Amino acid sequence: MKFLDELADARIREALEQGELDDLPGAGKPLALDDDSMVPEELRTAYRILKNANCLPPELHDQREVKSLEALLAGLDDDTAIQRRQRTEAEKRLALLRARLEQRRGCGRGGGLVAVERAYQERLLRRLGGEE
Repeated sequence: MKFLDELADARIREALEQGELDDLPGAGKPLALDDDSMVPEELRTAYRILKNANCLPPELHDQREVKSLEALLAGLDDDTAIQRRQRTEAEKRLALLRARLEQRRGCGRGGGLVAVERAYQERLLRRLGGEE
């Protein structure tokens, strides 16, 4: 690995000297890095690759949808029949998502986590294989 690191450093130095990296987007700006200090070091690269591929675990996807629905519900006034219908549908979806998240949290008792992880793994493999 040391050889590859040295080779990469040499190539980067050459590109810098030739000015090939001068006009890159974001040049001179600080990097926007996520705080991954709570992620085990051996998993950070894999998690970053998955994140960059827009491949979220189902639980995170559901958590984001919960936040989105909560924001939608906060903005509805119920002035019209359409808004009342939207509220009802959003509340149903929100209840379903919350129940699903709660089930995943307590799935150590029922084995549901294994099924969730298997489904996520299959979805990830399909996406990486270009099927999605």
